[in-house]
Amino acid sequence: QLQLVESGGGLVQAGGSLKLSCAASGRTFSNYAMGWFRQAPGKEREVVAAINRSGTGRYYANSVKGRFTISRDNAKYTVYLQMNSLKPEDTAVYYCAAHTNFLLLQEGVSDYWGQGTQVTVSS
Repeated sequence: QLQLVESGGGLVQAGGSLKLSCAASGRTFSNYAMGWFRQAPGKEREVVAAINRSGTGRYYANSVKGRFTISRDNAKYTVYLQMNSLKPEDTAVYYCAAHTNFLLLQEGVSDYWGQGTQVTVSS
């Protein structure tokens, strides 16, 4: 099993920034594409960003392009999500996810999930 633990969520004003981290353990991290999903109250979970195993390929949802950056450090078994220019509509629980298939991860399929971290953006 691959265990995923998110951190870095919190309350921020609109226009501010947050950086989420997800620490992985239990399996070889570089074998997995990694992603960030989010779920707002009353809405379905959606993929926000994904990164391939080597970190050379990235995917972003249209709603976050130009504002969010996903990165990974395979030596540290960690994936990050830098969120800038945050908007109230970015408020959600953010989940770290992993799948061996980068394309499937982009389509919302994940083998493993973290417990989630709350991000709240005030207007």
